[in-house]
Amino acid sequence: MIRAGLCAIIGSQEDMEVVGEAGDGAAALDLAARLRPDVVLMDVRMPGMDGLTATAQLTAGENPPRVLVLTTFHQDAYVFQALRAGASGFLLKDSDPAELVAAIRVIAAGEAMLSPAVTRHLIDAFATGTVTSARPDDPRLTRLTPRERDVLTHLATGLSNAEIGTALGIAAGTVKAHVNALLPKLGARDRVQATIVAYDLGLARPR
Repeated sequence: MIRAGLCAIIGSQEDMEVVGEAGDGAAALDLAARLRPDVVLMDVRMPGMDGLTATAQLTAGENPPRVLVLTTFHQDAYVFQALRAGASGFLLKDSDPAELVAAIRVIAAGEAMLSPAVTRHLIDAFATGTVTSARPDDPRLTRLTPRERDVLTHLATGLSNAEIGTALGIAAGTVKAHVNALLPKLGARDRVQATIVAYDLGLARPR
């Protein structure tokens, strides 16, 4: 029933097409390999292979699809695991249809997206210390130059490239170059995953 509703919402959009449906993670991997979708909507809890495992395997391949995790569960552990598995966004199933299609477009465009409710849980978890920080000698941190650390610290507070440039006294284009350089060093696909790593490393804390 849920998949039928999602298909109806997505199929009503002129710029979207539903190319396949799967009832579990293993079937999703098989279909994605054959159909090569741009975006995959992934549930967390499914029979057999769960959505988090399937997401990690999907995003580990060459030219992977973007994954938007769509679930009724918004526990912190699921959010962290989904983002670290390579998901580009996390949206709750009670989101409005307009939020869903907007999120798909954001994900398809190469950006990252978290619903407001998920973002609040994420920030609260780091603020209350329920997510621990990595050690200072974490290899992800030692790969970064001092300037890249500065950029990452400001990026994790939600600043744009222009705002980071103003704060650091450098051009927005230079900031963009630093972001492009630090993402692969962190093993992050986008700014949301980079923010998670920054919190892990203790470079940023929610304000």
